[in-house]
Amino acid sequence: MSRETVLSNSRLVLADEVVHGSVLIRDGVIADVQAGTALTVGTARAGEDLEGDYLMPGLVELHTDHLEAHIQPRPGTHWDPVPAVLAHDAQVSGAGVTTVFDAVRIGSMDGREHDSTALAREIAEAIGYAAAAEMTRAEHFIHVRCEVAAPRTVSEFESLNEVAGVRLASLMDHTPGQRQYANVEAFRTYMVGKGKLTNEMFLPYVDELKKVAEVHSVPNRAEIARLARERGIALAAHDDATVEHVDESAGFGVLISEFPTTRVAAQAARERGQLIVMGAPNIMRGGSQSGNVAATELLEAGLLDILSSDYVPASPLQAVFLLEAEGALPLHEGAKLVASNPARAVGLDDRGTIEAGRRADLVRVRAHDLPAHPKRPRGHRVPVVRAVWREGARVS
Repeated sequence: MSRETVLSNSRLVLADEVVHGSVLIRDGVIADVQAGTALTVGTARAGEDLEGDYLMPGLVELHTDHLEAHIQPRPGTHWDPVPAVLAHDAQVSGAGVTTVFDAVRIGSMDGREHDSTALAREIAEAIGYAAAAEMTRAEHFIHVRCEVAAPRTVSEFESLNEVAGVRLASLMDHTPGQRQYANVEAFRTYMVGKGKLTNEMFLPYVDELKKVAEVHSVPNRAEIARLARERGIALAAHDDATVEHVDESAGFGVLISEFPTTRVAAQAARERGQLIVMGAPNIMRGGSQSGNVAATELLEAGLLDILSSDYVPASPLQAVFLLEAEGALPLHEGAKLVASNPARAVGLDDRGTIEAGRRADLVRVRAHDLPAHPKRPRGHRVPVVRAVWREGARVS
């Protein structure tokens, strides 16, 4: 017998508008959406009054580094991987995320390649175990972040060939003097501030990184792109800064421009049909911590398609409500940045919008209005996640 339920009396965040209405869920799929009066439930006669709260499509998160922070919560510490996955899963689902691409990094520039490979595999195996045991609230995939300037990145990528959850790979190069760290002093601030180097160690370290990158960056980028295409893995380019960078990534079949550092690169990405991803913390902070282009500047120019949480799981939903409060973007357009557009970018066409036939991945949100203050003169709306459904089942 079919399982049916109705979520009624809600402000539905649809693709083109926000309307008062109800959603009928049948066997994990949205069966009907109706504005105005309540839907009639079939045989089950089950339902829930959402008391006028927003009902949004579940968020699709393409880039979060947060799981690694649960595995290694402090330098020199190591948490059991499956409990770490569950803690991370609870945090992202509590932020309205129903599909998450957990980032694992491969490629080490400091000679510890084995450590990065082992950690990536450990994380991937823990995700697979927790998912198979039906322990997770969100659906988890893996995003492999490939440091192409490192000597052994290609072999490390190949070592993950048997990991079925790998659905996205990003080509990144953090060599100082270009891309994210075009300003070398910003790289100094990060490395010294993190306690990884002293000021005296910094310049010799930078010189060594540049020498290694000159040998490995170009061939590694091309080979990983080839291997990803063979496996049907979506490709992203990380931190493109110039038209030449974008031309190179487009030549590899890259369809996602992740965190372009300049407006020039973002414009080139748009012209080549790439979807542009920026970090939601960039929106919340009012700019890039590395001094690169601001996400709001790209949004105003029509050069922003997707927001990711990067290092703050709650930031995408918060950014969407902040943009609405500031009059920058209506809520239904903001929802595209965190649900339908990221789903489309990685070929997950069964989710991301509230419409009949899509997966019933949904999040109930109540907006709380905070008073205006000097930083937020128009006030601030804080989203409070009150419930999350994945394929029609309440998970949070």
